[in-house]
Amino acid sequence: MNQSRQQQQNTQNLLQKNSFAINIGNIKIKSIVSLAPMAGITDMPLRQIVRKFSKNCLLTTEMISSEMLMQNRPEEHEKITVHNENEYPLAFQISGHKPDLMAKAASILEKKGASIIDINMGCPVKKVVCGGDGSALMKTPKIASDIVKAVKDTVSIPVSVKFRLGYTAAEQNFLEFAKLMEDSGADAMTIHCRTRAQMYTGNADWTAISKIKEEINVPVFANGDINSPEDAKKCLEISKTDGIAIGRGVLGVPDLISRAEHFLQTGELLPELTIPQKIELLKTHIKEEIDLRGKTVGLQFVRKFYPYYIKGIRDASVYRGALVREDSLEKVMEILDIIAEKETISA
Repeated sequence: MNQSRQQQQNTQNLLQKNSFAINIGNIKIKSIVSLAPMAGITDMPLRQIVRKFSKNCLLTTEMISSEMLMQNRPEEHEKITVHNENEYPLAFQISGHKPDLMAKAASILEKKGASIIDINMGCPVKKVVCGGDGSALMKTPKIASDIVKAVKDTVSIPVSVKFRLGYTAAEQNFLEFAKLMEDSGADAMTIHCRTRAQMYTGNADWTAISKIKEEINVPVFANGDINSPEDAKKCLEISKTDGIAIGRGVLGVPDLISRAEHFLQTGELLPELTIPQKIELLKTHIKEEIDLRGKTVGLQFVRKFYPYYIKGIRDASVYRGALVREDSLEKVMEILDIIAEKETISA
C-alpha cells in the first residue's frame, strides 16, 4: 500500500474509532473538531458566527481570570453572562494559580451554565506567566495538580486542561504533565504543540505528541497551525490524537471548523467563502460586537478582526488602514461595500 493510501486508511481508522464523537466525562461531543479558546477573541459574537456553520463542535469562551472574577470585575462577569443556548456544548475557560480560588470560580461558572470547565495552563503571555498562571503552571506541576483536584472536587461537570509541550525546548514535560493531569482527575486535555518560549512563532510540532495516546486514556485534542481542512486531516494523522482544536485558523475564516468536519467525514473539500461572503459576515460581527459592547467600544474592539476578513484582496493594506482609523459605523460599512462590490466585479 503506497504512503497516500496508508494515510487515508489511518484517517479512516481514526474516524471509525470515535465515530466522529468524543465523550468528555459524561458529555458527548458530536464532533472531533473544537474551537480553541483565545483571550480577547472567542467572545460571544465570534462563537455565534462559528456556530452558524458548525452545529456540533465544542465552543470555548475566552480566558476568564479567576482572580478578577472573584473580585467581581465587570469585564470578567460580562464574559460569562453573555452566551446563547445555541452555543452549547460550551466550555468556560478559567486561569489562575490558587487552587481554592480556581475552585470557587469554577463553581460560579458551573452555575452560569458551563458544559465543561477548561483550565488554562498554556497561555504564554508575559503578564499571565509572571503571575504564575497559564504556561507557568507547567513549571509548578504540583500546583497544577492541586488546581485540577480542587476544581474536580467542587463541580459536577467535566474538567479539561489546555497546556503546551513545555516551558522551553529543553523542558518539554508534556507527557509527564499529561499523566499527572489525568491522575488528578482531568476528563480531557488539549495540547498546543509549541513551547511557551515559542509563543506563536515557528511551527507546531504535531509529531511530538504522537505517542501520547499510548499513555493517556482521556480524550486528547491537538492544537496549533491548523489552517485548512487538509491541515486538520494531517494533524490527526501525525498526532494520533482523538480530536483537534482550531484557534487562530478561524480568524476571518469562521467556516473553517465546519469545512474541516465535512472533509474529515467525507473526503470532500467544500469551497471557501468568497470575499463578498466574508464581508457580510464581518458586517454581522461588527453589529454583534456593538450590540454587546456599545457603539464606540464595539467598533474599536472589532478592529483586530479586519485584517483577517480582507486578507488576500487587492490593496488590502490600504483598506485595512482606512478601516482601523474610522470611528463612524456608517463609513466603515461604506468601505466594506466598496470592497465587496470590487471583489464581485473581479470574480
